[in-house]
Amino acid sequence: MNKLDVARNEINEIDKEMASLFERRMKAARMVAEYKKENALPIFDSGREAFLIDRNSSYIEDAVLKDYYVEFIKSTMNISKSYQRMLLDGMRVAYSGVPGAFAHIAATKIFDSANAIAYDSFKAAYEAVEKGECDCAVLPIENSYAGDVAQVMDIAFFGSLHITGIYDLEVSHNLLAKKGTNKGEIKKVVSHSQALSQCAGYIEKNRLLKEEATNTAVAAKMVADSESNALAAIASKEAASLYGLTVVEENINQSANNTTRFAVFSRSTGKENKGNNHFVFFFTVKNEAGALGKAISVIGKYGFNLKALKSRPTKELIWDYYFFAEGEGEINGENGDKMLTELKESCNEIKVVGSFANEILLREKDNK
Repeated sequence: MNKLDVARNEINEIDKEMASLFERRMKAARMVAEYKKENALPIFDSGREAFLIDRNSSYIEDAVLKDYYVEFIKSTMNISKSYQRMLLDGMRVAYSGVPGAFAHIAATKIFDSANAIAYDSFKAAYEAVEKGECDCAVLPIENSYAGDVAQVMDIAFFGSLHITGIYDLEVSHNLLAKKGTNKGEIKKVVSHSQALSQCAGYIEKNRLLKEEATNTAVAAKMVADSESNALAAIASKEAASLYGLTVVEENINQSANNTTRFAVFSRSTGKENKGNNHFVFFFTVKNEAGALGKAISVIGKYGFNLKALKSRPTKELIWDYYFFAEGEGEINGENGDKMLTELKESCNEIKVVGSFANEILLREKDNK
């Protein structure tokens, strides 16, 4: 037997073993997909992939082969993601708005293989998950320019769902018009109230009239259905493509750092997810002197970093408020249990609504 035959026999044995290992790996990938669906988690996890590449490549001693192995493991992970997308093809993700709206963009970027289902309000999208019509909902909770989305915070406080992740979508507003329209023909812009607010400087500078729409994509459709070139919309480039409009001018929002934070709401509590270092919870304090200060000190006492604390009226009693707390630390661990136990001394109600690994940035112009 010559060298070639020896090598081919060796490759045949290795390929047989690799085929068996491949099946084992894909069965594990199926379990991962099932878990991600149950817990409303995206398929793509950049941190996990970077960790696996770094760790697994360290097993290769041959320096020349190491770069080839990195490509091999990347290819294997891409195959795994493709398999998971197939398994999650029937996943239903609720959002408020219409195709082309920023909520739709966020939903399809987080869950790129799922079915995005439109609802006409935040409440309807949230309740669709509570009723089991959808697996999760993607709803905005804060904008870097316009502030909190109070309605969603109220729904989350009174509802039963849990947050499994928070994602930041960089938002750029664009002036959209019917094809063939010159900028000088435009006399009025239509968009969501927040988009109009975020582009107030541009609107004033160009002496344009304003009209509110329920969301940016609806505004784009209004322009598409209009027979006048005098009407333009402020919306996304996706909306322009979807409704056959042209982008007259890009990035007209006042702040270049215009970001909306979206939360994924699911029926899963995520309590078994150890290692999550971000959390969100609501609480109300007892009506006694120093109760809020004591609650804040308890959070710090157990090593949790409080990033945000916001108050909202409960609407059940006059001058009665609940607090939205967002911070860093493993709330599902031992210190988290101790903190929540001690908080009961100064709080009437405590509701942990979510824990997750990291806040993830989504770029509107990029595809995941």
